Amino acid sequence: MYHVSEKLRIFTWHVHGSYLYYLSLGNYELYIPVTENHEEGYYGRGATFPFGDNVHEIPFEEVKHYTFDCILFQSEKNYLTDQFEVLSAAQQRLPRIYLEHHTPSADPVNQSHVVDDPMVLLVHVTHFNKLMWNNNRTPVTVITHGVTDSPYPYCGDLPRGLVTINHLRQRGRTLGWDIYDQVSRKVPLELAGMGNQEGAGEVLHPDLPAFRSRFRFYFHPVRHTSLALAVCEAMMQGMPVVALATTELVTVIKDGENGYIHTDVNYLTEKMQLLLNDLDHAKLLGARAKETANALFNITRFTTAWEQVFRQVTSTDWQPEGLFSTEPELTAH
Repeated sequence: MYHVSEKLRIFTWHVHGSYLYYLSLGNYELYIPVTENHEEGYYGRGATFPFGDNVHEIPFEEVKHYTFDCILFQSEKNYLTDQFEVLSAAQQRLPRIYLEHHTPSADPVNQSHVVDDPMVLLVHVTHFNKLMWNNNRTPVTVITHGVTDSPYPYCGDLPRGLVTINHLRQRGRTLGWDIYDQVSRKVPLELAGMGNQEGAGEVLHPDLPAFRSRFRFYFHPVRHTSLALAVCEAMMQGMPVVALATTELVTVIKDGENGYIHTDVNYLTEKMQLLLNDLDHAKLLGARAKETANALFNITRFTTAWEQVFRQVTSTDWQPEGLFSTEPELTAH
């Protein structure tokens, strides 16, 4: 067996690149599998994100020969299929964490999570997600997002709003295609992201801060999803966000104070016009948004929380229900 580091050794898959990048900023080693054809979850490090030396690629066929401390699942495919194809029987018995990135999609309140195991820790990324999922017998905790500060401060000199959602038209009402379509007829909006026929197309994550900084505001037309990292990043950059008052966003944006949030799309459209007409007002809300982001999405708090969870589940006296039946202090903002 290969022993490669004294730090905690976490095996996971490359599922959400931007989240994996922020996770990789912590004090542990991450190991991700890679295949020649780079199918889903097996992309390796890729060329998009500036991963550090603590993110290691392992060829698919060699994974079983490595020693890990913990397995981190990030999708149903990881949990139901991938682990049995890539991990040895001994590795499958290691401490296990399932990181759930999403809200329930089939039913907003009754959907049972794929994990139903008192010896697996389920980590949600928002308290709303934890509330809405039926988490079964699985012990649960929450680690809210963390993002880094931007090297490009918000300037907002371009009188347009920005939306960055991949494949928005195909993803339909859930992600708010119809709302984007309605609002864009009244307000100048730029749509960025993979698979969009309209707008700027894909903007790679490292290029987003500079691209985003010039737009007057960030618009998030999503009805039902987890808290988007793009929203956290825009706020950390000092950019005002306009969004629907749904899911976890109602705990992040205070209407008229650090952005605009409402369930009335006409109200939001009026506030977008206000921001377009008043750059000073946009900068004021953006500065307050940055204060909020610094308080809620501090990257050190985020990586420290993850390291604490990794150390708890890999300790010899781990009692999952005792540790996580009530939320630990790491879940606090």
